[in-house]
Order: sequence, then C-alpha cells, then structure tokens
Amino acid sequence: MDLFDDLPADKPEEDGLSPLAVCMRPRTLDEFVGQRHFIGPGKLLSRMLQADRRSSLIFYGPPGTGKTSLAYVIANLTQAHFEQINAAASSTRQVREIIAGAQSRRRRRGKRTVLFVDELHRFNKAQQDVLLSDVEDGTIILIGATTHNPFFAINAPLVSRSQLFHFEPLDTDDIKTLIHQAASDTERGLGRYNVRIDDDALDFLAEICDGDARRALNALEVGVFTTEPEGGAVHYTLPVAEDSIQQKALRYDRNEDDHYDAASAFIKSMRGSDPDAALYWMARMLEAGEDPRFIARRMVICASEDVGNAAPLALVLATSALHGVEFVGMPEAKLILSQAVTYIATAPKSNASTIAIGKAIEDVQNGRVFEVPKHLRDANYPGAKRLGHGDGYKYSHSYSDHYVPQDYLPAPRIYYEPSDQGHEREIRRRMDEWKKRKLEGE
Repeated sequence: MDLFDDLPADKPEEDGLSPLAVCMRPRTLDEFVGQRHFIGPGKLLSRMLQADRRSSLIFYGPPGTGKTSLAYVIANLTQAHFEQINAAASSTRQVREIIAGAQSRRRRRGKRTVLFVDELHRFNKAQQDVLLSDVEDGTIILIGATTHNPFFAINAPLVSRSQLFHFEPLDTDDIKTLIHQAASDTERGLGRYNVRIDDDALDFLAEICDGDARRALNALEVGVFTTEPEGGAVHYTLPVAEDSIQQKALRYDRNEDDHYDAASAFIKSMRGSDPDAALYWMARMLEAGEDPRFIARRMVICASEDVGNAAPLALVLATSALHGVEFVGMPEAKLILSQAVTYIATAPKSNASTIAIGKAIEDVQNGRVFEVPKHLRDANYPGAKRLGHGDGYKYSHSYSDHYVPQDYLPAPRIYYEPSDQGHEREIRRRMDEWKKRKLEGE
C-alpha cells in the first residue's frame, strides 16, 4: 500500500499558483534547512522520525523558521493518517469530527492519526482540552505549531504530553542556501527564469529578513516577477532586493515573550555596563510601541538594585527621568531616557544595598523577632519615662563627628557591606572608622 494513500485530499500541492515559499517546502529531511540543534544525524527528532516512533510534538518559534515545513516532511514520512487544520479557522465541532475519525480508523484498521494544528495557541482552553484524552492514549499524534511560548499559551497537560522543539531564526548561511535553491530549481522554483543574483543583493536579503525564510523567499519572488529580463535572464540587484522587501514588523506582544525578553536584555545590559546594548534594546522596545514609562520604571529599579550607593545620583536621575517622560511625552521623551540609561549603564555598580535588604528580611522572617531596646523606644508621651523608655539614649549630634558608639540592635547583625566601587568606597571608610571607635569604646 502507498504510504500517502491516507493523506487528505486538500493537502497543498505545488500547482504553480502557490507562493514560492510554499512551492519550495522540503519534501524530505535531507531537503530541510536549519534547526540543526534537533535535526541532523543522531539528533532526537531525526531518530524519532527514522524509527517511525512518534509522540506528540509542539513546534515553537518565530515565523518563517520551518515549523509548518517540518510538519509536511513528517506527513511524507509517516505511515499514519495525516490531518491538518489551522486553529484560527477551526471549530470545536471540526476537532471532534477529526477525533471521531481517528478513533474509528484505529479501531477498524489499527492505524493512528497525525493531526497538525497550525497556530495552536489560537485554540482556547476548551478546544485544547478536547484533544487531551486522545493525545494521551495515542489515538492522535499531535503536531502543534505556535509562535507563542507554549508554557504560557498552551494548556499545561497538553505540553506535558508532548515533546517540545524550539525553532530558532535561521542564520544567514541557511537563508542564502534557501535562496539559491529557489532561484535554481526549475521544477518548483524560479530556475526557468534564469535568475542571476548579485552577491550584495544576496547578502542584503539574508541579513534583512532576520532569520525568516518565508520573508526572504517572498522578496526573491517579488523581485524576479517585477524585473524585466535582460538577454534572457533576470538580474536581481541590490536595488531590486531593497525594493522587494518591506520593513520588518517588529515581533512584540506586551503579554508575550518578546516583551519580557527585550526588557530582560535591557536591564541586564545596564547591569553589565554596556550602554550600546542598553540603547539598542530600549530603541527596539520604543519602536515596537512600548510605553516609555515602563522603560523608565525599569531604570529606576536598576539604579537602586544594581548601581546603589556606588553612584547615588543614578537613582535621582532615573526618578527624574520617569517624571520627565510623564511630563514631556514621546517623541522627545526618548532623549530623556537616553540620558538616563547611558548614565546608569556607565555608573559604577554595587548591589550591596540589594543584598542587605534581602538578608534583613530573611532574618525577620526566619529568625527571632527582637524587642526594641528600651533606650530606643519612644519617650515622647506622658508616662514613657516611668517605663524606662529612652533611658540611656545618646543623641548623636551632641558628639564629635555626629557619631557616638551605641547599640541599636539587641544582638549584632551585619547586613550592609559596602563594595569598593565608586562612592561606596567612602561609605566603607566611614563605617570602618565607626566600627573602630565602637570597639575602642567597649
């Protein structure tokens, strides 16, 4: 029996009307380009496919990285019945009908069903739950493709029953390989147009598409079809490439990975004293429409958490920037943000105060709760003196250098240990002097 007898009748074929990216989809693993971290000799997914031993799979990653293409490769390899739907256009009723067919097929013929669900994150919780029992007992082998983090967008039970494969953006060499294949393939690609691609045009496409193969192939197709042949060949130049590709829309959803990942990179760049990286991530967030006040609040936190007393003015500047952003608004607010972020990134760093409050809170939560010593208790109400409140308290300003050795805790504790960075060197010098005077006083 032919392996493909059970493929659905509406499986897309390369009919000459489909986009180039669809026509050039790989048919075998050997034709698949990219994702070498899990596809290739000895890699997990390759071993699973070669053995025809499949669990359910979730393909997660940005657009144009091969998720759908790999699902079709699996369709060509498997001896199971193959079904495909797009979650954005499918109802719960349609899913139940596919499940009923899969159950019947398994019962009558002992044949399993592979169900490919594109944009799996578009299914709501109830629709995902419909799949759960049949995925669990193996009636359906699910292949779900999503651009959203499955740990946020997919039901946890479904994720736990699936192998997760994270697709990365393709590198420039992979993109160039795909462009060459599409330009030279006479059966499915543009080979019959005798395309001649200049090296700088190829480099431009491979770089500007940001690892998105579909975007690169679409630009190649547009350029070839809109360029007049010269001497029986289409000359694909850099100006043609630049005209054929639109500015990339930044992937940035405020409730998804892009938001949190960019913010994380921004904060870590400031903490790591790299102003250029911090400016890039900030620019990316601003261009994607991020609220500038969100960025300013992150800077206020970083100024305290990571700069601290090594450069106390960082917190002052960051707080001023937050107020300035609210007062001025965009687009001028980016100037305020740029001043603040470059100051914070280049300031000396210390997390000593951050560590200190963590240690103090841990002591309060887990240690013995100290009573306030009598000499530190409030003595400003009638009768307080009769209780001994304030007895023995030494007023610091009455002593030289406005310091007098005195116990402020019933038992010694050390939480704040200044670093040797920036202004904290001076703080540490003063604290060492106070410690010395206290020991001498004892």
